[in-house]
Amino acid sequence: MKCSSIRFFIILSILLGSSEIYAQYGYGGGGYGGRGNYGYGRQRSAIPQAQETQKEPEPKTAEQLVDGEMPRISEALALNDFEYAVLSSVLKKYVQERIEAQILKLPPEKMLEVYENITKRQDEELKAGLPLEKYEAFVAMQKEGVAKTLKKSKKKKKEKRKKTKN
Repeated sequence: MKCSSIRFFIILSILLGSSEIYAQYGYGGGGYGGRGNYGYGRQRSAIPQAQETQKEPEPKTAEQLVDGEMPRISEALALNDFEYAVLSSVLKKYVQERIEAQILKLPPEKMLEVYENITKRQDEELKAGLPLEKYEAFVAMQKEGVAKTLKKSKKKKKEKRKKTKN
């Protein structure tokens, strides 16, 4: 009986001691950063990560397009609030029509005809809503581009400042 109880305590102490040593020092699984990189450091997941496909950017609406350009146009033409509102609403209306025409994917000849018609109606509406010099400046700006018109208007402002100083 003595022998079996001593064996029981020895086996029990070995089992308890080995699990405590394993818990404290991490032996058996490679230790700290041993083989297999199961210790410290960057951990890897066994679950594969799904790759997200990049979504195509949604096309901008007519309102977003016009709102993005209006500050530059307003600065280049020196528009007051009323003129700004008129130009903005007319441009939004006709840019929307152009977008709708693009969606239809008409043949090139028909598309050109539709665009010319839209431009003609836009010009008539802008002539009626804007002063003549602002309308002409806008038409010239469309032909040259907004960036060039901005540079010209800034040069004119600088020249006026120089003349007023002298």
